[in-house]
Amino acid sequence: MHLLHFMKKKLRKEIIEIRNSIPSLERKKKDLRIIKKLITMPEFKKAYTVLFYASFRTEVNTIDMMKESLKMGKRVVLPKVDKDRHKLNLYEIKDTGELSLGYSGIPEPFLSDERLIDINDIDLMIIPGIGFDYSGNRLGYGAGYYDALLFSMHEKIPLIALAYEEQLVQSIPSEHHDIKVDIIVTDKQVIKIQ
Repeated sequence: MHLLHFMKKKLRKEIIEIRNSIPSLERKKKDLRIIKKLITMPEFKKAYTVLFYASFRTEVNTIDMMKESLKMGKRVVLPKVDKDRHKLNLYEIKDTGELSLGYSGIPEPFLSDERLIDINDIDLMIIPGIGFDYSGNRLGYGAGYYDALLFSMHEKIPLIALAYEEQLVQSIPSEHHDIKVDIIVTDKQVIKIQ
């Protein structure tokens, strides 16, 4: 277990350095290519309620994807960290201007009981990650928030990861209980995991 933790930590550092080295203008071009791929996917087209993550730092930018989804009439949902319970609460947003900096500087929705959404009302989940492999394994940030959220789902829904091609690696260290993503959308390809 200790070796696995060390391997993940080392891989996180390496992939983040690679992702951070992509020039800003190049990242914007890649983001546009990823958006175009995502919004034409059948899984995305048929989903009504979509859980996004709010990108920060050098992650694939999701703000324009959320704006496009709202224009398409979709319900856009975002997570907000509940540190005390070590979980993500999900809230619907009507506009990307409803976000403010929250946990670790990540943009989060405002608290609003009437906009609280149950994980089992989500049709499609777009989840963040530092790196991914071709088997659908995901390397997260290590806090376990998304793992807990994924384990709380009653039914299987499509899990889509967005990544720059540079974030793909041959193998992510994983354990038997790790939940894999179903699809990885990069600036160059759409990988459907079998």
